[in-house]
Amino acid sequence: MNENNDLTHHILPNSATMVGVCIMVISIVKGMPPDAVNYFIDKALAIDCVLFMTSALFSFLSIRLEKSTIGLERLAEVIFIFGLVSMTIIAVIFSFEIV
Repeated sequence: MNENNDLTHHILPNSATMVGVCIMVISIVKGMPPDAVNYFIDKALAIDCVLFMTSALFSFLSIRLEKSTIGLERLAEVIFIFGLVSMTIIAVIFSFEIV
């Protein structure tokens, strides 16, 4: 096991949790009346879900592989941060649409 994968032990469970959050919000949006903003939020969260799943996959591989996996860990981190930023933007759009 790679000893430099402390960060990846945090990314993996949090990415998996964020996949669940995306799915939950998608189900909430599906229950609302259809319009252009809800369509955008639905599709953007689906893409965000894929980002978090990809981050979790790279994190998992970083833990499981025997060789140096610093590159996988960095990739997981960048994808996770990108997913968080996009989810924040989606949340702002979603909140202003509800109010």
